[in-house]
Amino acid sequence: MQLKRVVVTGLGALTPLGNTVDEYRNGLFNSESGCAPITKFDASSFKTQFACEVKGFNPVDHFDRREARRMDTFSQYALVVAEQAVQDSGLLNDKLDVSRVGVIWGSGIGGIDTFQQEVLGFAKNNMKPRFNPFFIPKMIADIASGNISIKYGFRGPNYSTISACASSTNSIIDAFNLIRLGKANAMIAGGSEAAVNESGIGGFNALQALSTRNDDPETASRPFDKDRDGFVLGEGAGAVILEEYEHAKARGATIYAEMTGGGMSADAHHITAPHPEGLGAIRVMKEAIDDHSGMKPEDIDYVNVHGTSTPLGDVAEVKAIRAVFGEHAYHLNISSTKSMTGHLLGAAGAVEAIAAILAIKYDTVPPTINHFTDDEEIDSKLNLTFNKAEKRTVRAALSNTFGFGGHNASVVFRKPD
Repeated sequence: MQLKRVVVTGLGALTPLGNTVDEYRNGLFNSESGCAPITKFDASSFKTQFACEVKGFNPVDHFDRREARRMDTFSQYALVVAEQAVQDSGLLNDKLDVSRVGVIWGSGIGGIDTFQQEVLGFAKNNMKPRFNPFFIPKMIADIASGNISIKYGFRGPNYSTISACASSTNSIIDAFNLIRLGKANAMIAGGSEAAVNESGIGGFNALQALSTRNDDPETASRPFDKDRDGFVLGEGAGAVILEEYEHAKARGATIYAEMTGGGMSADAHHITAPHPEGLGAIRVMKEAIDDHSGMKPEDIDYVNVHGTSTPLGDVAEVKAIRAVFGEHAYHLNISSTKSMTGHLLGAAGAVEAIAAILAIKYDTVPPTINHFTDDEEIDSKLNLTFNKAEKRTVRAALSNTFGFGGHNASVVFRKPD
């Protein structure tokens, strides 16, 4: 069968750099750090006392108090960015067939704050079972996609993808495939995470995964830098409206980019560490670039890397890029926007896909900030776009996300015709 073309017609973002797509874009292009001391709880006894929090978010600005109390923060974030994306796309109209519009949403953890609050409440209540009746609906990771569909009446495919830090990239790939197979006209895809709490920080500290640079949090996320010491936990959400090309064209939609491919693979190596030679990363990038699109590695101008600022992960990803792109690797711009946003876990893929789409739209590559010292294990001839955004024509961009468990997912976007 002939696969249908898929385009991006709407964006929504709630990030540590700003609570709209425009604020997020300005933060990216101006090399801003979203990291600061934690304000959501007293972190003074933790090894890591900073994070990339969403700032200035008040649920009652978006929901009535009763509705807000029935949702975990990750669901609130999801509904806010979905509304931004829907409004941006102009998708809602009297002719829209809601049975052919769906929602696929990713979250690596879901309602971790709700779970923590309920368990602590149970312990403080002398182990008497007095749980909030909305405990389970608030906590489960799939509830965000359900809430979005309920709000808009979208009756198409609806579910959640959970693959750790690759979750929202998987949601975008699934939405893309449903549309190009003719099973939907449009999809809301993305992800949200709200894990900056005692359990989130404490758990990742126990794994020794987080930076502990408490004396200088703004520079703690240092992808590719010799002195990197772990990732910085972030929170937020990102949403994209994917739409079948002819459907978008018929209604005169503004098209940000065309999605041409998605790749998925497994490292099958270790629960937290990447394959040292980047074998899973190599395969997933090759699949995303090819994917029945006719594209080649030489067509890519920008790679938004997973780039978490961990000692093993950054080296393995660079090895994989060199293996996939060969000599063209030296003509790429490569950057890790986690240097500015921190690591949004299950929401990372969606937020970073939006960064790649913005790079295409504005012909501007966001930087990898906080680079101070070269790492001899990382090829210094690669253009890792250190510290400042770079203007260049971006014909196509690839975005990588890799998750605990060895889950790999990559997506490719290009300029619309």
